Amino acid sequence: MITVSDRSAAGTRADTAGPLAAQRLADAGFVVTTAVVPDGVGPVRAALVAALESNARLVLTTGGTGVGPRDATPEGTAGLLTQQLPGVAEALRRSGAEHTAAAVLSRGLAGIADGPHGRAFVVNLPGSPAAVDQGLDVLLPLVEHVLAQLDGSDH
Repeated sequence: MITVSDRSAAGTRADTAGPLAAQRLADAGFVVTTAVVPDGVGPVRAALVAALESNARLVLTTGGTGVGPRDATPEGTAGLLTQQLPGVAEALRRSGAEHTAAAVLSRGLAGIADGPHGRAFVVNLPGSPAAVDQGLDVLLPLVEHVLAQLDGSDH
């Protein structure tokens, strides 16, 4: 679980979305590690690479998916994805739009990245706790199937 936020990384704002996601993932049976990094392509990419190198199979980011001048999470993610899953990103935006019109502004990506120990499911979530909670409602039913597919299971 990677939180992308200049203010949270600097310690001037508490990270609320990351802990929420970490708790939901732990409740679903995942072993969760967390990181908080500043906005920007370089920090996002470095955190994703570190997660992949640690053998993570599911890597979620929260924050940096909007249209603000420092929002670059999709750009930091894109170069690591070997397969994009646009339907997942569309489902996240569609679900979010049921709660707030601004959800369609999220540029978050979803896809598969290759790591040194195998492939991982990578998803960019928006930064608000509500968007993370709603996004996990969409993602959690998919994760087991995606990971099984990455391990070579039949459809």
